[in-house]
Amino acid sequence: MAYTIEQYNALQAAIAEGALSVRYADKSVTYRSLDEMMRILKHMSTELGLNACNDGGRRYTSFSKGYCP
Repeated sequence: MAYTIEQYNALQAAIAEGALSVRYADKSVTYRSLDEMMRILKHMSTELGLNACNDGGRRYTSFSKGYCP
């Protein structure tokens, strides 16, 4: 499924508010748990390329064949 950044932001805002329902445009989704919302948010960020090779740590210059540790 193709996600948009607006859908990602709406889900992120709902998680921050503690709501289990998300409304985007003319659609509404009710999730079963916060855990389910977190799993979908992680999946969305992967699909959108928001966490590609982002481990949050220090960065050192290295040369490789594209492997992201």
